[in-house]
Amino acid sequence: IMHRIDVGVVIDLEPARTEDPALSIAGAVQSQKLAVRAISRLQSLPSGDIKLLCDTVVECVRELTGYDRVMVYKFHEDEHGEVVAESKRLDLEPYIGLHYPATDIPQASRFLFKQNRVRMIVDCNTSPVQIVQDETLTQPLCLVGSTLRAPHGCHAQYMANMGSIASLTLAVVINGSDWTRLWGLVVGHHTSARCVPFPLRYACEFLMQAFGLQLNMELQLACQMSEKHILKTQTLLCDMLLRDSPTGIVMQSPSIMDLVKCDGAALYYNGKYYALGVSPTRTQIKDIVNWLVAKHGDSTGLSTDSLVDAGYPGAVSLGDAVCGMAVACISSKDYLFWFRSHTGKEIKWGGAKHHPEDKDDGSRMHPRSSFKAFLEVVKRRSLTWETAEMDAIHSLQLILRDSFRDCSEVVVRVPEEVGGMDELSSVAREM
Repeated sequence: IMHRIDVGVVIDLEPARTEDPALSIAGAVQSQKLAVRAISRLQSLPSGDIKLLCDTVVECVRELTGYDRVMVYKFHEDEHGEVVAESKRLDLEPYIGLHYPATDIPQASRFLFKQNRVRMIVDCNTSPVQIVQDETLTQPLCLVGSTLRAPHGCHAQYMANMGSIASLTLAVVINGSDWTRLWGLVVGHHTSARCVPFPLRYACEFLMQAFGLQLNMELQLACQMSEKHILKTQTLLCDMLLRDSPTGIVMQSPSIMDLVKCDGAALYYNGKYYALGVSPTRTQIKDIVNWLVAKHGDSTGLSTDSLVDAGYPGAVSLGDAVCGMAVACISSKDYLFWFRSHTGKEIKWGGAKHHPEDKDDGSRMHPRSSFKAFLEVVKRRSLTWETAEMDAIHSLQLILRDSFRDCSEVVVRVPEEVGGMDELSSVAREM
């Protein structure tokens, strides 16, 4: 297995077991046929169901490789990971739904996955072997792209803590017009040493390319559906504004709560408070408004997944019910609010078991410790506000500003018209 580096070509020599059918020409062809069959299975799935797509790909990879457990590991916007699909041996503890902090897979490792998209560890307990290097080479040999590169000691310990001896990691990469993003990983774990022959690994890489393309199409479709929903909701809200007072967007259906995913929403208009769902009290919202005026007076809005981190002094009193907030400033005295509760309410923790007696060794994090650490982080934190959601809020904000301005002009014109009528009455009396 060859790859180029700056000083030449690195050749990895793997043991070729003659009894392994995958290493024959016929076996290599069969591996590709299996991958093509798996790709056809993915392409035959109904559109609009990313969960089904992920569930199917873990089954396909497990059938191809024979690992005890295969998972789809998705990276969220804040870079933490979540197991969104899993196929496993029945006696193994489920990891589906578990979240892990971003530190479990460092940025350097993520960068390498974009370059070298298949990574196999045959036995994490194998002692690493020193490289015998030619004296004419002035720099240590770069083994970043080598299939035989030994795992980092920390990662080997991490695997051991999971009860995993062997692993296969496949990068899931999606592409835009001018960008490439590591969406996640498909990871296989085995409870004993396991070597997947190169033809099968190559077939898995081929499958991942197809999965990435299919996933990208599904993500684009989901984005389009979300945009359509937002546009439809905005249109209905605008229609309400034309027919009724601004409070209609809170009092009627659909309401501002239907615009983006949230647990509560509110309108603070002319000193009055109109609340929906899980929202602060009237006293609390007045305090939030005073804080916004004092600390963010020059801003047209604010979004945060943690009011504690945003510096709001009363965040603790709101508890877990209101952790995240998005605000649109309509005028100097009028505001629209969306609220989110803590993330723990939203996350499906799967079959996780939390026992205080499960101690870490202090220097390594195993999956259960990683999970507990993340649980502490999200206790006062909501889901992050996505860019598309903030765009929808900003669009509604611009529409509302015009609507509120028109209402103010009507209020100003009415006294002027009343004054004019009084003048006419006086003239009529004098006549």
